[in-house]
Amino acid sequence: MPDSNSANGSNVENFRFPVPDIKLPVTGPAFEKPSPHLIEQLKKVSSATASATLHKMGIRRTFIQGPQSRQPGAKIVGSVVTLQFMPQREDVASGLGQEYIEKHSALWAVLKVIEPGDVLTVQANADPYTGCFGEMLVSYFKERGGVGLVVDGYIRDWPHVKELNLPIWCRGLTPNYASQSDQFPWAYNVPVAVSGVLALPGDIMLADDDGAVLIPAKLAPQLLQRTLEHEEWEVFSRKRLAEGGALEKYYPLNEEGRQEYEIWRKDLANQPG
Repeated sequence: MPDSNSANGSNVENFRFPVPDIKLPVTGPAFEKPSPHLIEQLKKVSSATASATLHKMGIRRTFIQGPQSRQPGAKIVGSVVTLQFMPQREDVASGLGQEYIEKHSALWAVLKVIEPGDVLTVQANADPYTGCFGEMLVSYFKERGGVGLVVDGYIRDWPHVKELNLPIWCRGLTPNYASQSDQFPWAYNVPVAVSGVLALPGDIMLADDDGAVLIPAKLAPQLLQRTLEHEEWEVFSRKRLAEGGALEKYYPLNEEGRQEYEIWRKDLANQPG
């Protein structure tokens, strides 16, 4: 009879698992990143405006609900690089021997390809027992030029991580390391599901105090054109409302308010300087 696992009282047999023919980490293909000029222009746009505008354009699942900013007032816009956690399975990957196994996982591999301006976007399946990043990895990510993390999950080492002043959106904190519980860093530069939102490598992440919004790369120029106009008329509306203007006229603009806005806009453009 094979020996049983008497330590936990189960009847699990002690034998070496045959390993499936899977090579980890899984790596996605090369992808194109958005231009620095486009990223710089999008910094003028809020997440609220981006979300509303994408909704009007027919893209309805862009708000990454759950992860919240750990640094009030922080804002990031950058190219999406992805990391995917998957459920552990003992014959494929588990957290046993963490220091050695994780070094050869997607978690270490993705950090080596981070470039200045990247936003690491992480599918961690909202698992509260998986600490996707700690002090050392966050420090390394920042030194490579990464501008922020958006994690559909949890991080660890917060007393030290907060001193690094890297903008992070996550669900919360945990003392656990990355593969200590039920998840394992499986793949990078692949499509990921982040709080129900599909993120592709090379998309754009915009995040501020209202939350994180995923901008599809090919729609970004059109989004920018629409949102800058929206932000401009909101400046006008805010001014008129502060002066006692009627809400029904100025927010959103009715036809009379729109005509007044166009005159204000032309006058503004003709001002010297």
